[in-house]
Amino acid sequence: MTDYASQLSEKNARLTSLLSPFTHPSNLNIDIYPSQASHYRQRAEFRVWHDGDDLYHIMFNQETKQQYRVDHFPVASLLINQVMDALITRIKTIPILRDKLFQIDYLSATTNQIVVSMLYHKKLSDEWVEKINELHTEMSKTYQIQFIGRAKKQKTIINHDYVIEKLSIHGKEYTFKHIENSFTQPNAEVNCHMIEWVASHTQSIAGDLLELYCGAGNFTIPLSDYFDNVMATEISKTSVNAAQDNIAYNDIQNCTILRMSSEEFVSAKNKERAYRRLEGIDLDSYDFTTVLVDPPRAGLDMATINMINQYEYIIYISCNPDTLAHNLQELTKTHTIERAALFDQFPFTHHIESGVILKRR
Repeated sequence: MTDYASQLSEKNARLTSLLSPFTHPSNLNIDIYPSQASHYRQRAEFRVWHDGDDLYHIMFNQETKQQYRVDHFPVASLLINQVMDALITRIKTIPILRDKLFQIDYLSATTNQIVVSMLYHKKLSDEWVEKINELHTEMSKTYQIQFIGRAKKQKTIINHDYVIEKLSIHGKEYTFKHIENSFTQPNAEVNCHMIEWVASHTQSIAGDLLELYCGAGNFTIPLSDYFDNVMATEISKTSVNAAQDNIAYNDIQNCTILRMSSEEFVSAKNKERAYRRLEGIDLDSYDFTTVLVDPPRAGLDMATINMINQYEYIIYISCNPDTLAHNLQELTKTHTIERAALFDQFPFTHHIESGVILKRR
C-alpha cells in the first residue's frame, strides 16, 4: 500500500492540475487537511456471511469483487470496532436474530453513541422484537447503543434512530443530530477542519448567506455565527427535520431551513413559480452576499450556476473534483478563485473532498 504522505501528495497534485486552468499559478497554494491514518470513520457498512455455526462481517474487494472476512476494521472508529466484535459474538447464539440477517450498518459519534442497523431477508416478528430488546438491555450496560431492524417495508426502532454528535469549531461546541441512513460527513475531525476553513475565510464578509444542499445543517449551524442571516435549502425531509432540531439544540435565531431542491429555489428566486413552502418568506428582504453549495457528485446544473454567479462570494464544497472543474469553467467567467483546500475525508482511497472560495470579478 502506498504510504499516506505519498498518497496525499498525489491527491494534491491532481487537484492542483484540475484547478490550474482557472487561476494564476502563483495562487495555487492549496490548503491541505490530512486525516488520521486509522479510526477516522464514523460510519461503516458490512455484509454478513453465514458459515455453519460461524457468522462474521464481510466486505468486497473493489477490483476483484472477491469477498473477504472483516473481524477488525481499522478505518472505522474504535467504538465501531468494539461494538462489531461484541455484537457478532452475541447474535451467533440467538437464532431469531441471526436468521436471514444479511447486512449490519454502524453509525457512531465522537460522543461514544452508536446506532446499529440490522437488515434482514424476512419479516421481523414479535419474537425478533423481544430478543433485540433483550440484547439492547444487555449491551446498553457497556455501550450507548441503539438498534434498528430493517426488512422489506419494515423499520423497527429500538429507542431511537440517531446519535447526538458534538463538534468543536474554533473553540465553540455545536450539537448535531445524525440520523441513521441519512447523509453525514464520515470523518469528524476533517469535517471540523472543513467548517473552520470556510468560517475563517468568510468571517469578514457582511450580509446574509444562502446555502444549497444543506443536509442536516453541518455548515448552516456554525456559519450562522458569522453571517447576519442564513437561509438553507435541502430536498430530504429527514435531513430537514434533523436540521430544524439542530437549530433548536444550538439555540440559533437567524436560520431558515427550506425543504426545496436547488432547482426549485432557483425557480422561486427568479420568480418563475410560487411555492407554498415560501409563504410568509420575502426572498427580496435578504441581503445575500454569499452562497455556499455542497452538491452531490454530479455537481451543479446550469440553472443553479446562473443563479449563484450573481453573488459576491461563492463557497463550493465538492466531493468530486472532476465536476468541480467542469463547473468552474462557467463560474470563473464571473468570479476568481480566492482560496482552495483539500480535505482528506477518505484516506487510502482515490476520493478527494475539496473546497474553493470565489469572489466576483
